[in-house]
Amino acid sequence: MKKIIFFSLTLSTVLWTSIVFASVGGSCHFHGNKSAADATVSGCAVQRKDALVKSGKLDASWSAVKPEKIEAVEGKNGKEWRVTFKDAAAKDKTKETLYMFFTLPGNFIAANFTD
Repeated sequence: MKKIIFFSLTLSTVLWTSIVFASVGGSCHFHGNKSAADATVSGCAVQRKDALVKSGKLDASWSAVKPEKIEAVEGKNGKEWRVTFKDAAAKDKTKETLYMFFTLPGNFIAANFTD
């Protein structure tokens, strides 16, 4: 009987662990050095932006803003992706342009309003 209970608990743990640890942007975690496609980076940037809006770190007006520009740039540790969003309706003009940075494989690095 103890073996059946142990097996059941172990199986439950294995099956539910990935669901418990899943989060917004969870599908945007990559391994290796292969450069991600523009569309992949764009999708991950939108997911990350939406998560920032949901958490209150970005104003709700950013919800409808789409990526304006995606480019590979030279970062502190080599090449990285920079995704630019522009919110023309932003009340604070210093926060009109949002930059998001990703590694070449597509992992999120940072987001800020300065380039």
